[in-house]
Amino acid sequence: MIEDCTALILAGGDSRRMGQDKAGLVLDGKTLLDRVTATMQQVFPKVIVSVRHLRAGVEVQQVCDGQEAGGPLAGLIAGMTQADTPWMFAVACDMPFVTQAVVLQLAALREVHQAVVPIVGGYPQPLAAFYAASALPAMRASLASGDRSLRGTLDKLDVRYVSDAELRECDPQLSSFFDLDTPQDFQAAQNSNK
Repeated sequence: MIEDCTALILAGGDSRRMGQDKAGLVLDGKTLLDRVTATMQQVFPKVIVSVRHLRAGVEVQQVCDGQEAGGPLAGLIAGMTQADTPWMFAVACDMPFVTQAVVLQLAALREVHQAVVPIVGGYPQPLAAFYAASALPAMRASLASGDRSLRGTLDKLDVRYVSDAELRECDPQLSSFFDLDTPQDFQAAQNSNK
């Protein structure tokens, strides 16, 4: 267990490209939200789900975004405000293949940084990343200025970026970072589990 950290699962998005609520999609008999929650509960003593509106049937603590239409950044801020730990691991509910090994590898790189963020295919993955409580003022300042971009917020933090090559040491296919944004992504995920 990573005792100094709370896991935050972001499940408050619009799911526009999917056309339906992603958190409730069923893969291998479990919803995407339940799959990610189960993985996080194996690694962290406390798990919170960030939502826009409270969800029925969710067994862990939920926190609602403090700002309407604030995007994932508002979810991170709400979650970090509720967390009573020095660190938070944020993960999107549409990343059903995230592994304990990847989380533990990222956790080991925190040291003195404010964030540990994977880079996959040249792109930062801010919704599978660690954030220190000390990052909260910069997050709030970004949102207050109208910048809802997580990548823009990262520019204001001391970030340890983790390369594809480092990540492949514990996740050779980088499947932890496969997120389900479209019906085609969901179909591919169902096919890969057969």
